Amino acid sequence: MTSTDDQATPSGRTTAVQAMRGAAAQLAELLGTAPDSVTAVRPTPDGWTADVEVVELERVPDTMTIMATYRVTLDPEGRLLGYERVRRYARGQLDRGR
Repeated sequence: MTSTDDQATPSGRTTAVQAMRGAAAQLAELLGTAPDSVTAVRPTPDGWTADVEVVELERVPDTMTIMATYRVTLDPEGRLLGYERVRRYARGQLDRGR
């Protein structure tokens, strides 16, 4: 059974769910590591952007593991156009003043 989340819109543009999954999968393929989570997905006039959290360096205790946020840019069909690391932080760090 296929849900409507897995189908493109009538214009051929991917859905937000597809963009989220595609951003995570395509970034994982490029970086060679599985993403931890997708924390944002936004439509743009030219496609989508998504923020994907990735473990960059495992540490003990886990709260000291180094994480990174990557901003992924997708075209309207969900193909990766580019990515950039926008932030690095310890997993236990809280956002302050963001």
